[in-house]
Amino acid sequence: MTIRVLLADDQALLRSAFRVLVDSEPDMEVVGEASDGAQAVRLAKEERADVVLMDIRMPGTDGLAATRLISADPSLAGVRVVILTTFEVDDYVVQSLRAGASGFLGKGSEPEELLNAIRVAAGGEALLSPTATKGLIARFLAQGDARDDGDDPDRAKRLSALTGREREVLVLVAGGHSNDEIAERLEVSPLTVKTHVNRAMAKLGARDRAQLVVIAYESGLVRPRAD
Repeated sequence: MTIRVLLADDQALLRSAFRVLVDSEPDMEVVGEASDGAQAVRLAKEERADVVLMDIRMPGTDGLAATRLISADPSLAGVRVVILTTFEVDDYVVQSLRAGASGFLGKGSEPEELLNAIRVAAGGEALLSPTATKGLIARFLAQGDARDDGDDPDRAKRLSALTGREREVLVLVAGGHSNDEIAERLEVSPLTVKTHVNRAMAKLGARDRAQLVVIAYESGLVRPRAD
């Protein structure tokens, strides 16, 4: 199936460059371009986008607000948002993940990284595998924006709905491991791991693996490393 991609950036030149890159791939196509967040939300509905490449800083409705609107709309439950940012060390990154984004990518990334990000997001995976990215997210979540210890008591309480195995899988997901890697560690099949991940997402109200990672840190189930 062709991955339907929506480009949201206030710079027309960047949108044009991304369009050429995306449209050159046989398994994806650009279905629309937006210059602000409000237009991105509207086009995501109209064009039935699978993945939105979302600039985080745009006039009017910015990328963060647009991500929240997309995540809160049941009719857009299948839409995945990948945040594009010039500054990867940015509190907006974690806010966007909390708002429902599937991950983030620096605008200086290589073309293949961008294309891979689209495919990863469309597949329901999280763009959180690189160690540096996980470390960045961990540091921001450790700082916390509401509590000094960075824990969310409501989400910690919701963890009680998980089985022991689901909690174990959640810890490994938060560590950036793929289903195949988790299956090998736990000596079960990848399909069994996928079932546990899906059940955990359903119980915790997470859209995808990226939100599972955030929940794992916010609840205190996983602690950020000192390094």
